[in-house]
Amino acid sequence: MKKMALHWKILIGMLLGILFGFAMTFLPGGKDFVSNWINPLGTIFVKLLKLIAIPLILASLIKGISDLKDISKFRNIGLRTIVIYIMTTIVAITIGLVLVNIFQPGNGISTETVEKLTNTYASNSSVQSKIATAAAQKSQSPLQFIVDMVPDNAFKALSSNGLMLQVIFFTIFFGISMLLIGEKAAKPIKDIFDSLNDIVLKMVDLIMLTAPYAVFALLANVVVSSSDPDLLLALLKYAMVVVAGLLLMISFYCLLVSVIAKKNPFWFLKEISPAQLLAFSTSSSAATLPVTMERVEEHIGVDKEVSSFVLPVGATVNMDGTSLYQGVAAVFIAQALGYPLDLGGQLTIVLTALLASIGSAAVPGAGMVMLVIVLEAIGFPADKLAIGLALIFAVDRPLDMCRTVVNVTGDATVSMLVAKAEGKLGIPKTKNWDDHYDEVK
Repeated sequence: MKKMALHWKILIGMLLGILFGFAMTFLPGGKDFVSNWINPLGTIFVKLLKLIAIPLILASLIKGISDLKDISKFRNIGLRTIVIYIMTTIVAITIGLVLVNIFQPGNGISTETVEKLTNTYASNSSVQSKIATAAAQKSQSPLQFIVDMVPDNAFKALSSNGLMLQVIFFTIFFGISMLLIGEKAAKPIKDIFDSLNDIVLKMVDLIMLTAPYAVFALLANVVVSSSDPDLLLALLKYAMVVVAGLLLMISFYCLLVSVIAKKNPFWFLKEISPAQLLAFSTSSSAATLPVTMERVEEHIGVDKEVSSFVLPVGATVNMDGTSLYQGVAAVFIAQALGYPLDLGGQLTIVLTALLASIGSAAVPGAGMVMLVIVLEAIGFPADKLAIGLALIFAVDRPLDMCRTVVNVTGDATVSMLVAKAEGKLGIPKTKNWDDHYDEVK
């Protein structure tokens, strides 16, 4: 009997998790049961993925660079990656602004709803922390994000997932230095990282065996901890505009895959779907990174020389889904609170959201922090920032899940485009967790 594909198992786990969580909301103590006994399974799964993220970047990127025979190839990969990421981000913000101006979801929000949302969320500690973090970001120099990319302690950088760009900088520096000492001198350390890369990818395979159960736990917890249904309903039009924009962005990726990479977009979505479903469940591009790399390399056929650079950089810098959300959310808040926003203001949103997506990439809860920076850039009154964030806070978690899917899909798409341009898009070679099991059992 043919084994069920992983993406179907994950999808079934998600659906059962949603149904189970919904059922638990009707039982006394159901929410506490899910929080205490079910959610820890999902938390452990996410921690396992984060556990191997830095070792995977370290081993994969060093292997990719050390396999290069020509350093100029790495320069080409880097330039293409950054240019394409900037272009897709601009497209994403533009799609968001066009949709929010056409449907104007903020004009349908009543004064009573604004007051209820304000009273419920304006003083929320999470909202206040995002405003404080944005203020700290804004007070920094324009080039601070470049300064922050350079570590002063390699071991400290390797000890934190929040310092992913520093890990990438150190790894690229290390890999290029390996090339420059010659193949013979570099061979011992290269062999170590080649083996480490294989080991970490095998760890990804083993962790993914538990993915269907983990997403069940994660989604059940999301459902039981959801906000007031009446408030969610009031924000439905806004949420639908964001989701419509995200779907259009995925359609744009499919167009790029079809026209430039010359691959079937439905095949692409099928192969990347486990990473998309995990992105939806975890709301974290960084946590999904090991799975994204495994799917892109083994199931799509992108060479490690490309994927090992494009995907880690994308997980920290490329935030197409989040940038699209910035455009929609900023204009929605302006509409709901009667703040006039002309064409110049909307162009400011495009530029600020683009820069914020790069500069705020490593900030926890980056989406809301970026939104504060965008709102301040268009001159939104500082005393109304908390009210503005309160307007969208109720639906931020489900929309965060959706926009993370777009972020991950964008990373995979760009890796395909760069690989195609470099002649590094080959035939997929799938590996299974039990390929060598017979040798050790």
